[in-house]
Amino acid sequence: MSQATNQSWGGRFSEPTDAFVARFTASVTFDQRLASQDIQGSIAHATMLARVGVLTDDERDAIINGLNEVQGEIERGEFNWSVPLEDVHMNIEARLTEKIGITGKKLHTGRSRNDQVATDIRLFMRDEIDVIEVELKRLREGMIELADREAETIMPGFTHLQTAQPVTFGHHILAWQEMLARDHERLLDCRKRVNVMPLGAAALAGTTYPIDRHVTAELLGFDRPSENSLDAVSDRDFAIEFTSFASILLMHLSRMSEELVLWTSAQFNFIDLPDRFCTGSSIMPQKKNPDVPELVRGKTGRVYGHLMSLLTLMKSQPLAYNKDNQEDKEPLFDAVDTVRDCLKAFADMVPAIEPKKASMYEAARRGFSTATDLADYLVRKGVAFRDAHEIVGQSVAYGLKTEKDLSEMSLDELKQFSATIEQDVFEVLTLEGSVAARNHIGGTAPNQVRAAAQRAREALSALKAGA
Repeated sequence: MSQATNQSWGGRFSEPTDAFVARFTASVTFDQRLASQDIQGSIAHATMLARVGVLTDDERDAIINGLNEVQGEIERGEFNWSVPLEDVHMNIEARLTEKIGITGKKLHTGRSRNDQVATDIRLFMRDEIDVIEVELKRLREGMIELADREAETIMPGFTHLQTAQPVTFGHHILAWQEMLARDHERLLDCRKRVNVMPLGAAALAGTTYPIDRHVTAELLGFDRPSENSLDAVSDRDFAIEFTSFASILLMHLSRMSEELVLWTSAQFNFIDLPDRFCTGSSIMPQKKNPDVPELVRGKTGRVYGHLMSLLTLMKSQPLAYNKDNQEDKEPLFDAVDTVRDCLKAFADMVPAIEPKKASMYEAARRGFSTATDLADYLVRKGVAFRDAHEIVGQSVAYGLKTEKDLSEMSLDELKQFSATIEQDVFEVLTLEGSVAARNHIGGTAPNQVRAAAQRAREALSALKAGA
């Protein structure tokens, strides 16, 4: 048995908590990460209580000064975390009371650990979302600049991982950027719902003290206080929404990682990653392994698991707060850390990608990537598309037999499939002519890639300005 019950709730108990149960139910080993937010919320709460007359100004000042001293102890690593005190809240409150006496026990007036932890998590998530957004912006900026720089670099575009049509490397990178732009919108939208204050909901029904929740919300930088006390203490939608954002983002990064891994292989040989983002083999001295994208790809499943964990955690909980909710923090914390680290790795790595232009160009020449251009050429000459499709199919079959690309065939060879084909066909059979012909918004023409990069740059700049 433990020595005593927790002083915050043990008055009605006739025996101390079982020692194993005390360890099993405690959360301080992981929720101590919320210490800064817990102190921030407590300072705002004490300030509000003094403003409405529940605390005196002297009591408020003693509490705030004491909390700042506790914050210093935590930051210096001098704080003694206690498992019997269960959580970050009671550890801080107990230390505060040691420092300033009975006034420390008045801090909890008008609130519960239920609304306190809900507030702490939202403050934590708001802080972390802001950090993650910085890394996401940095990655998008790097992609935009890389795309602009490589607007004329030709590579094969793929469907079914088979050569389809030539595109530019810049166009391909801007496709990645579009994925991240949607992720960015989801993150900012999630932040709006995070930034609602539960404090004042108390255990579940509010409090009889004359609190002013708008004052506390303003002090903590929340957009507004929550509307319903039952929902306020039991809602974890914002955590689920964040892990949903995180899962979609990691899915996108994983798709990018798959391409990076392929492109660095000897079989593709499209790009080179700087050595600082790779590792070697303990047995094969020639190896240069793309460990960063491989690890990001691997971490994606981990974040998916956190989303499923939180959904399952909440799926059958009745209103209002339940102890189950203690299990929200570890998956949420790990999802936050994983997203932040993966974004940092990509933001550092992507701008340093070096395309191997000759290899890309040669790969685009293989696989009859301008076949659609030949079909379009015939249609413009008056041939029905289905007939043009058949003509080009026959030309490709001939190319496979003779091991010639369409652009390598003579005019006489091409005319055997259609008398409509003239000397000007070679203008559309070149890779440069093919990409330049896609000269419309969203197309792969170099001038369109540069224009798209500029639009993306302006949109990101507007986000920075809070637009």
